[in-house]
Amino acid sequence: MELLLPQTEGSLRPFRPYQLTGKSLPQPLPGGFNSRVAYAAAHIVLDPARTTNIATPVLDWESTLAFRRHLWSLGFGVAEAMDTAQRGMGLDWPLALELVQRSVAEAHACNGLIACGAGTDHLQLEAAHDLNDIISAYSLQCEAVEATGGRVILMASRALARVARSPEDYANVYGTILQQLREPAILHWLGPMFDPALTGYWGTNDLHEAMQHCLAVIHDNAAKIDGIKISLLDADLEIEMRRALPPVVRMYTGDDFNYDRLILGDAGGHSDALLGIFDPIGPAAALALQALDAGDIALYNELLTPTIPLARHIFEVPTYNYKTGIVFLAWLNGFQPHLRMVAAAETVRSMPHLVKLFELADSAGLLRDPELALQRMKIFLAQEIA
Repeated sequence: MELLLPQTEGSLRPFRPYQLTGKSLPQPLPGGFNSRVAYAAAHIVLDPARTTNIATPVLDWESTLAFRRHLWSLGFGVAEAMDTAQRGMGLDWPLALELVQRSVAEAHACNGLIACGAGTDHLQLEAAHDLNDIISAYSLQCEAVEATGGRVILMASRALARVARSPEDYANVYGTILQQLREPAILHWLGPMFDPALTGYWGTNDLHEAMQHCLAVIHDNAAKIDGIKISLLDADLEIEMRRALPPVVRMYTGDDFNYDRLILGDAGGHSDALLGIFDPIGPAAALALQALDAGDIALYNELLTPTIPLARHIFEVPTYNYKTGIVFLAWLNGFQPHLRMVAAAETVRSMPHLVKLFELADSAGLLRDPELALQRMKIFLAQEIA
């Protein structure tokens, strides 16, 4: 199977032949995996025919929920209404809550693991005057998530980053909210590469100092915390923090660059996972985790190593545009009928970027139906070049 791809570098010839490998990974064995807890942060699918205003998107609920069933069938938990679902970047709180309600109902129907983002994004930044405003906003969303039967992922708050004046302010807010929850929550520390509005989170721009402030909150509230996901793209910092956590608190890696070695771990322990990259590389990751269950480290590495160049490409700077690549691969793989995204996010990555993504996915065996992917790539190129 061959097609002509545009040159991504200067050349007298505008196109070059590309031969698909034609390989696709086998389906993982039923039953999932046991040696790690792994959540995939899932994307959403727009219904463009019913979206008449970019500010009020309508979701294709059938495709959106079918993709979550796909993730559960692979053994993953679903991390719902997170930044991968364009939370705060097109997905507002009312639509996020509907997404949570629908997904939790689906999870209960198939006995799937799910945890859901609760934050403060319904609170306009200019309306956030003090810590009480932040606490009230967090409380509203946490109560709504728990009312569905979902576990809370306590998302980092742009409003808190704007209002807080010290590490003690963060400790006050997190301590108050955590003590109100019925079940232990997953904390979510999202770095500024994913959201510049979160610069200086935990009261300082120094990440090591911030880690100590965050650890103090965790130790003070350990019984109310299931784990913490950190998305800082710094493997060494994650390992340092992992070793300093209370024994009852999990480290959920959110490092989409170094997940292979962080999940594998070392003599001092390992990370579990809550990753956006598990959305597009689900089959490879599920097979790798099953290999880890069997103690086959060579096969684990053989399966995950080819996904790393793809992940680093999808999450390249500006990192917060990674959702486009995830949706592009979902479309190539037949999980949705179109490329349109909430807030027109399909336009934020270039054609050369998406061409390279196609090649990297092919080389990693992540095109589940190579003939379909070939046909869709031809459609994409014809539209882009026309």
